[in-house]
Amino acid sequence: MKTALKPKWVATLVGCLLAAAAFVLLSQWQFGRSTDAPPPENGATEVAVPLTEHFQPGRDMYVPDADQIVTATGRFVPGSSVLVSGRLQDGAEGFWVVAAFAPDEAPDGNVIPVVRGWEADPTAPAALPGGPVSLRGRLLPSESPSGTKRDEHGAYPEVSAQWLSNVWDKDSYAGFVVIFDASADGTDVGAASAGLRPVSVGAQPTRTTINWLNIFYGVEWIVFAGFAFFIWWRLVRDDKLREDEYESELAAWRARQAAREAAARAAGTQEGEAYASAGHAASGTQESSISDKDHQA
Repeated sequence: MKTALKPKWVATLVGCLLAAAAFVLLSQWQFGRSTDAPPPENGATEVAVPLTEHFQPGRDMYVPDADQIVTATGRFVPGSSVLVSGRLQDGAEGFWVVAAFAPDEAPDGNVIPVVRGWEADPTAPAALPGGPVSLRGRLLPSESPSGTKRDEHGAYPEVSAQWLSNVWDKDSYAGFVVIFDASADGTDVGAASAGLRPVSVGAQPTRTTINWLNIFYGVEWIVFAGFAFFIWWRLVRDDKLREDEYESELAAWRARQAAREAAARAAGTQEGEAYASAGHAASGTQESSISDKDHQA
């Protein structure tokens, strides 16, 4: 305990506390990002809103933007109709008929791909209506381009705004609209007018997606916070062990010194006694010699 209360270890502990607090905050941030923003309630997506107010070109589409029913007024780009293959309708596989639509209030002349309808056979799409068109449909995110070329029918594999933007040579929204109904001057110009079957796309179920990679990072930051305290404890422990080792060696040295001093004192006492005994014997011999000389005389 005394070792831990040294100023240097107290200061180190404060540093570890600050580092651990930072790590915990980072873990909370990662946990917060582990779930995508929940989509809006189905009731909100079913209320039609103007496309140009709800979503703008030049940015990615996120969960709150998608699945919304939108309205728009504008014009179809002449000659922009294309087919998209592999589309199911009532269990049958067919083609979507997609065209470029230019909303009146879209910035910089941007267009948005619109799905006019479905057909079973890859027949040439009907001519696009001219003049102003008002439409209503569901806004969906652009499909990722697979890089696959057009098939033998000239159909594209997905509704990719990026890909179609290159085909039409026009800037595009990062999404597309599946038309529910369309009119021009009060006349229906929807799917049925072009000999197509309407495409119905319902509201997507509301669910929260978990990003496990962010959860892993969050747990990792918590481990780092615990590791900061472990490092402090290990440094204090090593310092205490060094102190104990020093005290042990000092005690052993003192014991050896005491033993040497005792041995020295013992050796000195024995030498004194031997000297005294030798002196007494010499004195006795001298006295005996003197007595013999007196007798002879």
